[in-house]
Amino acid sequence: MPAQLDTSVIDSWHRNTDPWVAAIRNGEIESRTLVTNAAIVDTVRAHAPQTAVDLGCGEGWLVRALPEVRMIGVDAIAGLVEAAQAAGGGEFRCLSYERIAQGELQLAADLAVCNFSLIGKEAVEGLFRAAPSYLRHGGHLVVQTVHPLLACGEQAYADGWREGSWAGFNSGFQDAPPWYFRTLSNWIALFENNGLRIREMREPLHPQSGKPASLILVGQLPE
Repeated sequence: MPAQLDTSVIDSWHRNTDPWVAAIRNGEIESRTLVTNAAIVDTVRAHAPQTAVDLGCGEGWLVRALPEVRMIGVDAIAGLVEAAQAAGGGEFRCLSYERIAQGELQLAADLAVCNFSLIGKEAVEGLFRAAPSYLRHGGHLVVQTVHPLLACGEQAYADGWREGSWAGFNSGFQDAPPWYFRTLSNWIALFENNGLRIREMREPLHPQSGKPASLILVGQLPE
């Protein structure tokens, strides 16, 4: 069942490619425009990478926001990769997390970044296991995700699959993908169990609510 749910995530994104591209480029997601876009750019720049890879790059905005970095964007959704390529500003490849886990993304990047792109379970765990295949020794993996304490809502604070929702998005979105909720301890274990020592944790605050808008974790492979 978990593998089928991972597949459901990809199926949903295939159906929602066009509204997603429009939402990002039109600045429709308030938390991103107010907080999280700048937060991930600042975190990447703080590590001053010369080379980087954006895993789950979507329509490529983050690659374009970091022109000083030699950066590759990778996504499993062909429509998103095509939109990124059309906009330019970097190299973009269509590649699933499963194929990356099998070693098909052979890089030695200074840094890899996953910006709200780790939605599933087994596919995500495979991506972490494969970190030495796309990061150099001492390379960093930067993850921005929903903050577990806020994303938990009224449900039990426990790892597990949850129903998705497009609440707050425009009416063009349909069939929200399921997503795998991880507690903070699960996220930390995901890094540590795959040889990535946690070096930094950030909790960007929403300027209006004063609550965390996201969680950013930075892990590092051994030198």
